[in-house]
Amino acid sequence: QVQLVESGGGLVQAGGSLRLSCAASGLSFSNYAMGWFRQGSGKDREFVAAVNWSGGYTKYADSVKGRFTISRDNAKNTVYLQMNSLKPEDTAVYYCAAQYRPDDFSSRLRYDLWGKGTQVTVSS
Repeated sequence: QVQLVESGGGLVQAGGSLRLSCAASGLSFSNYAMGWFRQGSGKDREFVAAVNWSGGYTKYADSVKGRFTISRDNAKNTVYLQMNSLKPEDTAVYYCAAQYRPDDFSSRLRYDLWGKGTQVTVSS
């Protein structure tokens, strides 16, 4: 069974940090680019960050550049999102996604697999 399972969300004060993890199973993890998206209440799901199969290439949304870092460990079939200097506007459900034969890291329509999400709430 193919699964992406996110963890690490929670409640944090503005300026704080969280580290999200996404554990993949049932797929050849190193064949996939991995991405993080988020969806705030009443908003569309938006791109946050992505990493290619090796970890050698990353891409970020302008809103998180310099604050968030995406990384992956292919030996553990896991992708991470380190979030620092969190702001109330980062509050959202964060989703992990996998893209086979990646051709557009920032388009949610190009991702093949999705996790169920983890809630991140940043208080002011």
